[in-house]
Amino acid sequence: MILTKAQYDEIAQCLVSVPPTRQSLRKLKQRFPSQSQATLLSIFSQEYQKHIKRTHAKHHTSEAIESYYQRYLNGVGKNGAAPVLLELANEVDYAPSLMARIILERFLQEHEEAPPSKSVINSMLRDPSQIPDGVLANQVYQCIVNDCCYGPLVDCIKHAIGHEHEVLLRDLLLEKNLSFLDEDQLRARGYDKTPDFILQVPVVMLCSLAVEGHIIHWIESKASFGDECSHHAYLHDQFWSYWNRFGPGLVIYWYGFIQELDCNRERGILLHACFPTDIVTLCHSVA
Repeated sequence: MILTKAQYDEIAQCLVSVPPTRQSLRKLKQRFPSQSQATLLSIFSQEYQKHIKRTHAKHHTSEAIESYYQRYLNGVGKNGAAPVLLELANEVDYAPSLMARIILERFLQEHEEAPPSKSVINSMLRDPSQIPDGVLANQVYQCIVNDCCYGPLVDCIKHAIGHEHEVLLRDLLLEKNLSFLDEDQLRARGYDKTPDFILQVPVVMLCSLAVEGHIIHWIESKASFGDECSHHAYLHDQFWSYWNRFGPGLVIYWYGFIQELDCNRERGILLHACFPTDIVTLCHSVA
């Protein structure tokens, strides 16, 4: 799904004052019925993550942490089964999984002799049954399963979706009888920063808007929506490095992208929202 900047801004504006809940996502789908659920979810998640980054610092002052911890203690003291942490996170407009991390760290600092390590915290968030307090374990679990943008459950889902689309791309390349090297094969050859697939025989993408086709040496799969923030970061951290090392390439944003971002075609980086059908191998195009 390719959106104009104006279309994207309209969706993003609707997300300014809504909480990161599944109910909000359903309302967003009702507001924009022509957009796919996957595209809206990706935009929803990206916009919320931008908001969290902007407000992260204020939730991590010593005063804020102590206030949250005391409110948690008071809440579970009255009713340990109530979703105290989840409601607190929603009230202060912070991701439930990140609120759970704050309270868990504060709890362990109070009850353990040594400060908790990051690996211990991460392990407990992945498996709350490891938390030595049953009430807190249940509170953390409620936050994790009700957070649709952050947390170990979301990370696992994102990893699975990313892998699923890489497998899909691999199958499509094989279906087209295109010879390629994948990321693991390239790393085995000593490359440290690589795209998902290098085409051993470059292909030409035929484009109805161009006089000649665009030669493609590599393809990168992104199971997300390409907005300005993420795309510019990818350009800086990945795509231009691939271009310098391997030549022109193609980025597939499976959940769409902002149309105006596809502005580097002549410089050698093309954007698509699906696997292109209008491709031929370079040897065929010459013949």
